[in-house]
Amino acid sequence: MNILHWTLVALNVIVLLVAAGHALFYKRDPRAALGWIAVCIIFPLAGPLLYYLFGINRVRTKAKKLERRAPFPIRRLKGDEQKRPFEKIWPSLPKEAKEIARVSEAVARRPLVAGNRIQILHNGEQAYPSMLEAIEAAERFVYLSTYIFDTHDTGRSFIEALARAAERHVQVKVIIDGIGEFYSFPRARKLMRKHRIRVARFMPPRLLPPSVHINLRNHRKLLVADGQVGFAGGMNIGDRHLADNTANKNRVVDVHFRVNGPVVSQMGEIFLEDWAFTTGEQESPSLPTCPETGKTICRAIMDGPNEDPDKLAMILVAAFGLARRKVMVMTPYFLPSRELIGAMQAAALRGVEVTVVLPVKNNLPFVHWATRNMLWELLQRGVRIFYQPPPFVHTKLFLMDDCYALVGSANIDPRSLRLNFEFALEVFDPDFCEVLQSHFEEARRRSREVTLQEVDSRPFPARTRDALAWLFTPYL
Repeated sequence: MNILHWTLVALNVIVLLVAAGHALFYKRDPRAALGWIAVCIIFPLAGPLLYYLFGINRVRTKAKKLERRAPFPIRRLKGDEQKRPFEKIWPSLPKEAKEIARVSEAVARRPLVAGNRIQILHNGEQAYPSMLEAIEAAERFVYLSTYIFDTHDTGRSFIEALARAAERHVQVKVIIDGIGEFYSFPRARKLMRKHRIRVARFMPPRLLPPSVHINLRNHRKLLVADGQVGFAGGMNIGDRHLADNTANKNRVVDVHFRVNGPVVSQMGEIFLEDWAFTTGEQESPSLPTCPETGKTICRAIMDGPNEDPDKLAMILVAAFGLARRKVMVMTPYFLPSRELIGAMQAAALRGVEVTVVLPVKNNLPFVHWATRNMLWELLQRGVRIFYQPPPFVHTKLFLMDDCYALVGSANIDPRSLRLNFEFALEVFDPDFCEVLQSHFEEARRRSREVTLQEVDSRPFPARTRDALAWLFTPYL
């Protein structure tokens, strides 16, 4: 009995030291490292097991292996290669945007490309017909990636369009997130496979071998048809985005973007990287370069736990620091990091007009509660916060100084900026920004401004609830 006892003790100590040591050396956030070390110490054997299941980022390892085996080069720039395309486009950039362009060039490692045209699509009523038209017109390939793919009327119309494309011998590839697919029944994947549409699940949960990643989700929303037209933004595929249907109590307001021009090739490359990551299939992309169709300068940015850390967060911090007149933020989920809070405070103290528009009623109440716990830090430094009335607004916009926009799938919260796979499109175009600013101002006029007095005068039970929700900010 003594031998068994001491064997278990020794085993526990060894496993504890291995798990705690891994957390110490590989966790970038000291709070996360300390938290996991404490879990390993407090809960013998169970703590290291929890760390093995939920604490280790296996995504980066898998992605690096696939990248080394890839037979085609991913078009990212390094070293002196960054300067040549940047210097070529430099004279065309708006003067106010050149500094942030330098930062994002170094972080994103993809070139700026000119000659693009972007159309803003409001809600599913505008976005879905345009997306379906692109699928119906495709002759070579259709790439579609989404977090949620509902199988009600809207989802069925997309499945039917994809099936018709496959019947025309168009190469159709669809990626659905392994957790997002559970939002609807029957599963879109099963319906598509009946039509022989190639569909892959992104990191689905498994029991054997254990893979239960609630985080690390593919939150990108991309559609690329023939390399000539692309769509990106915040919309999933589902009836909830049909905002004109007032009878639907779950309706959501959002914007999506139709893109034409050379940047569509970058969007296709990002999809193919995800396809290789998800399926292990290595195929030459053979992506055509779309001719120049406009005057907008763009760059596609992919962010995720398999990438260089915190790309989008770094760009946002830089943009707040470089802003001269105003920054406009619209997001459904707002839990900025300490670095972002400091950058927003510093910008407001410099006299930059920083405005944040949030939904007054969130579809995730605990996120709303956690947000309310930290708003005082921004309000006391001059950042203006507004609450939009229902229906729930899912729009994600970042605008700086009339000339720079960052749009896509990412929210300003830890899940988007640290844990999820996200896509963003940088846009350098005063005319495009003017249209988005008009949309932002219209939303702000409909909204109610939040005051520091309102936040400070919350009843004690509400303050307690909000503070408890805020404790879980790294995981919300």
